[in-house]
Amino acid sequence: MNNELAISSTPKGDRIALVQDKRLVEFHFDQHDEKFTVGDIYLGTVRKVSQGLNAAFVDVGYEKDAFLHYHDLGPQVRSLLKYVKTTQSQKGNAPRVEQMSLESDIDKLGKITQVLNRNQQILVQVIKEPISTKGPRLSCEISLAGRYLVLVPFSNTISVSKKVTSKEERQRLQRLISSIKPANFGVIIRTVAEGKEVAELDRDLRNLLKKWEDGFQKLQKAKPRDKVIGEMGRASSLLRDLLNESFDNITVDSREIYEEVKEYIRTIAPDKEKIVRLHNSSRNKLFEVNGIEKQIRTLFGKTVSLPSGGYLVIEHTEALHVIDVNSGNSGNRPHSEDQESTALRVNSEAVKEVARQLRLRDIGGIIVIDFIDQKKTENRRKIYDEMRQEMKEDRSRHTVLPLSKFGIMQITRQRVRPEMNVVTRETCPTCGGSGTISASIAVADQIENNLDFILNKQNEKKVTISVHPFLHSYFTKGFISKRLHWMFHYGTWINVQPDSSLGITDYKFFNRNGEAIEAN
Repeated sequence: MNNELAISSTPKGDRIALVQDKRLVEFHFDQHDEKFTVGDIYLGTVRKVSQGLNAAFVDVGYEKDAFLHYHDLGPQVRSLLKYVKTTQSQKGNAPRVEQMSLESDIDKLGKITQVLNRNQQILVQVIKEPISTKGPRLSCEISLAGRYLVLVPFSNTISVSKKVTSKEERQRLQRLISSIKPANFGVIIRTVAEGKEVAELDRDLRNLLKKWEDGFQKLQKAKPRDKVIGEMGRASSLLRDLLNESFDNITVDSREIYEEVKEYIRTIAPDKEKIVRLHNSSRNKLFEVNGIEKQIRTLFGKTVSLPSGGYLVIEHTEALHVIDVNSGNSGNRPHSEDQESTALRVNSEAVKEVARQLRLRDIGGIIVIDFIDQKKTENRRKIYDEMRQEMKEDRSRHTVLPLSKFGIMQITRQRVRPEMNVVTRETCPTCGGSGTISASIAVADQIENNLDFILNKQNEKKVTISVHPFLHSYFTKGFISKRLHWMFHYGTWINVQPDSSLGITDYKFFNRNGEAIEAN
């Protein structure tokens, strides 16, 4: 599988697209002024302790107080509180984490009033970004993620990712980390560390310790609401989590980001530095050259097409997301295929697209999918197994439940940031803004699909298409035009007529007698 990362800079922020085998699978927008991203560490102040919720509300500078539940305090929160108090009061004489004697763990079933008090200063990490009317959600179990390791201060535990299944490899990794980690720092060994040498792991650990040391220096002078340690940008975090041998290309259209990404690649994987490229064409935009812009406009709408003619309808309610699978045009079904086989085929296509859409839009919470009804139990089981397989590529925690007898599948997916939403409707140029139409970037593809259906399925020979003058130019201009390609492909000349009375997304098909042909 080929992975490509494209990063396009805009005045408001950076657009980041992850493409696998030419298909857009993740899209992020990293705003320049964005605050309270997952991983950021702040010096907060406890504003209210709620005994009923067993939680505290903490001021970290957001318009609404952030939420901190007792279960998110972490067992070593007393050591963290002691560290913050000592560092703030003693300044340059404060002991480092490795020099501290850790406090005893808090009771798992305890009360937050036993640990926190109003107006107390506390070091907290954002684990869920502000969503809708809610403020950030926080944790006191601080962790710093690297390429191969996750550093956990105030702990001495070494754990290995469950995806590393070899007993010998797990023991080797634990033995290596035990020999190089400092006291009072726990380490979580990530899946990508499998097979890596001690030098690479040691370099990653030192980078994380340096990041923590910089935060320690900043904490000595920090004031409430200050960010002590910031999470890296979305592009760097994607590279940290995903960069592997299958990455072929990283293209950036900003010199500043190009240098930043290249420096980061040089730090974590020097052998991959050559795949970073700068796109410096002012005439052709990066996302348009790679076909990403078109995919964005066609994939973020309410309706998403499937290869065989079916489609998904994606609805967002206050409580959950609902995805409806439809078979669409049954004319594309093979003659030998019965209803059950058609349902299985369309549902199988839907599984791949649903898994892609969840990553693409970063949909979280409860997702309900209404698949086409299948009578056979083994077919429902097959769809469930396929969904579980497709979701393995998803880095967010999730749970997939089997299909019910009504063809309903339920998925829960971790939500840590607001859902990605791209406007796929634009002001109609014909009506002057009194209504909206589907994104015009896809109209040329719709015309070509309908033309193929009319010529191959309906066996029409002489066809005329009436389109807006802009589309007429698109299809007919140039030495080797689109219309000439059609003639070579279908063996017949297609007449294309400009009609200024039509909107840019309107088109009509006519047969040899001038009678209108119903478009597919």
